[in-house]
Amino acid sequence: MTDIRELLKKRILVLDGAMGTMLQRYKFSEADFRGERFKDWPTSLQGNNDLLSLTQPEAIAEIHGKYFAAGADIVETNTFSGTTVAMADYHMEELVYELNFESAKIAKKVADEYTKREPNKPRFVAGSIGPTNKTASMSPDVNDPGFRAISFDALRMAYKQQVEALLDGGVDILLVETIFDTLNAKAALFAIEEVKEERQIDVPVMVSGTITDASGRTLSGQTAEAFLISISHLPILSVGFNCALGANQLVPHLEVLSGKTEHAVSAHPNAGLPNAFGQYDESPEQMAEQIKEYLEKGLVNIVGGCCGTTPEHIKAIADLVKQYKPRQLLVDSE
Repeated sequence: MTDIRELLKKRILVLDGAMGTMLQRYKFSEADFRGERFKDWPTSLQGNNDLLSLTQPEAIAEIHGKYFAAGADIVETNTFSGTTVAMADYHMEELVYELNFESAKIAKKVADEYTKREPNKPRFVAGSIGPTNKTASMSPDVNDPGFRAISFDALRMAYKQQVEALLDGGVDILLVETIFDTLNAKAALFAIEEVKEERQIDVPVMVSGTITDASGRTLSGQTAEAFLISISHLPILSVGFNCALGANQLVPHLEVLSGKTEHAVSAHPNAGLPNAFGQYDESPEQMAEQIKEYLEKGLVNIVGGCCGTTPEHIKAIADLVKQYKPRQLLVDSE
């Protein structure tokens, strides 16, 4: 397998776009989410996108294939909510290992097919590790600021289970993404380091935070620089931002990261900001035009899309990045 660290020195790598946006096109019903296996499940399952890796695996494989065909080097597994913490909403905690393992296998099979077809453009699978629906550093109760809905240790255990399943399923990279609370991310990164040590393996780790509003801070109050400092002691492949903002709003935050980190820098913004109906209106051309600023300023090594982005957006980005050199890495990442 080609080492992704070597590739990053040669060119800008392209990450895929949104999984949820693509799944909406299938208009899956409650019955489609349930499939035969979960037809008598006691709670509603519509909206549990991770479950579709078990009940609609052909659709998941098809979406991965569309992103690879559009020019993506890396696709993310369909496991954004693949922890016991997030799956508790559907009472599906016991399915977590299987969900992650099968999602990884589906993506890896498609990646291998594309790599075989184009050996000069190896394809990679990133195990998507989302933030969960709990926050470790803030209270959900304004009347009790000391209360925490979850502990660091509970998060670490949940993430460890997810990481083990993703690795067993064959992912090449682990992507801790959409980080709104750095303490949650640290639990995930701690779990990854534990698994790496136990298995005596070295797996590249991407870390991607999310700036939640115009203040330029994460939900737990960190600026881009503070976020970077708080994870910089760990051996990571890349650090970046995704979600929450459109491409142009991310520029100043990427400039901070790019100027201060020795690691690769990634960005996968939304297709603009959502409109009144929660839809994303930015066309592939508009988004690529904004991402051009990242490339002209030499800010990124990995670029893709988040909410509202489709294979059309990824194709526009992939066509664009071919014309630019990657951001210079200050030193080789760990």
